[in-house]
Amino acid sequence: MSEEPTIFIVDDDGAVRESLALTLKLAGYRVRPFPSALDMLAAYRPDQAGCLLLDQRMPGMSGLELQKALAERGSTLPVIFLSAYGDVPTTVLAVKRGAVDFLEKPVTKERLLGRIEEALAQDRRQREEAAVRSDLRGRLGRLSAREREVMLLATKGLANKEIARHLGISPRTVENHRARLMRKLHAESIAELCQIAAAGWSNGDPSTDP
Repeated sequence: MSEEPTIFIVDDDGAVRESLALTLKLAGYRVRPFPSALDMLAAYRPDQAGCLLLDQRMPGMSGLELQKALAERGSTLPVIFLSAYGDVPTTVLAVKRGAVDFLEKPVTKERLLGRIEEALAQDRRQREEAAVRSDLRGRLGRLSAREREVMLLATKGLANKEIARHLGISPRTVENHRARLMRKLHAESIAELCQIAAAGWSNGDPSTDP
């Protein structure tokens, strides 16, 4: 991941916001504070790495509403709630929506930094996995329509002769298609082929792709 991770802080309390920013800067983090959820949402880019320290009760858009709005935009940015008004229903909802934690103010520096490190590790892991999936989808996109058909049937356990009968082509033609698709995907075994198909086509059946 090339971009330095950023700790985004959203809190309408200026004193709290400045104190958090100073603490994190002194700890070596890159920090970007916002006075409101709407300000953060307006500046958000999905490629920004890091995590979000988020207050819950704020004028306009609440922390939970911002968490939901980011998720609707496809954000995977880990969220740590930091609020003086933690209640069980709010905490449960925040965690159900994927929050790393719901911390009550005041929180110790050690606990806060520990949770931030966990959130950053989660963000790195998610971005690395997304990059792998993107690479696999790119490889799969280079297959011809016939190669995709052969791959789909091969990963369902059909032998070359069975694939040939199913597609109405010769076994030798199936062998040729299979050899080419294995080269394009850098796969060396049927097990690896199945893993690539599962990861690259995780969003749906390739037979339904345009």
